[in-house]
Amino acid sequence: MPEPRPDLIGESKSLLSRVELLQVEVIQRAFDSKLGNRALRWLQRNVGAQWIQLATSRLTHFHHLDRFGRLAPNDSCILVCNHRSFFDLYIVVTHLVRNGLTQRITFPVRSEFFYDHPLGLPINGAVSGFAMYPPIFRERQRAHLNLLGLDELAWLLRSGGTLVGFHPEGTRNRGNPYELLPARTGIGRLIHQSRVMVLPVFTNGLLPENLKQQIRGNFDGSGIPIHTVFGKPIEFGGLLDEPATQGTFKRIANLTRDAIMALGREEAELRRAAGHAFSEGSIPP
Repeated sequence: MPEPRPDLIGESKSLLSRVELLQVEVIQRAFDSKLGNRALRWLQRNVGAQWIQLATSRLTHFHHLDRFGRLAPNDSCILVCNHRSFFDLYIVVTHLVRNGLTQRITFPVRSEFFYDHPLGLPINGAVSGFAMYPPIFRERQRAHLNLLGLDELAWLLRSGGTLVGFHPEGTRNRGNPYELLPARTGIGRLIHQSRVMVLPVFTNGLLPENLKQQIRGNFDGSGIPIHTVFGKPIEFGGLLDEPATQGTFKRIANLTRDAIMALGREEAELRRAAGHAFSEGSIPP
């Protein structure tokens, strides 16, 4: 018997605006429809990945993709990445798609604009194939909806054929990219619930702000090189069998942070070896 889906819509009706609720419903239905799901994966591979490749290809350098391994079509995994800019996961996932990834792609996004503005839905669809899902709410009175969103992601992962991109830091790190912000417990909860492979990645060189300058730097050669390093799947030992407590979630989250920071040290050495400049604010290890 299929596992019941968390009732994100039912639990949200009294707390979401009509626009927000409509957008959640449309994206859920698109994922649930076989035709819609195929269309979204096509958009992610042939539209989203293409414009990102075009806007960054002269700056990007990828390392150790072989550590990622090959996923069968029905395999699921969580990709954990440091959070320097709004486009970290776009860069990483685009490279995976161009190297044969077929999984449905999704990653949580702040609800502002993408869910509370009428233009959020068409832009989400055109830019990412509705990958920006589920919404994350900042308001305290709606914080419990974020737990339901994590339950939804865990359900999608357990259902198979899904890649979830996640930033353990929870917010952008505008300081030294080699010293990650503390990991939030949400990623620990998701890993504990889903029990799927977790793959770490570190990327550096994207600007925290100013998309126009980022794209211009790719074409005129003024941009900082973007280096991305993939890691081996994270081993959690017996932690996944520990009780589902905040303490357990925090220890799991800290392991993801440690794995990403180790890749950051590796990225610094690769950048030095290539003779490439470090981004502003970087204090290399």
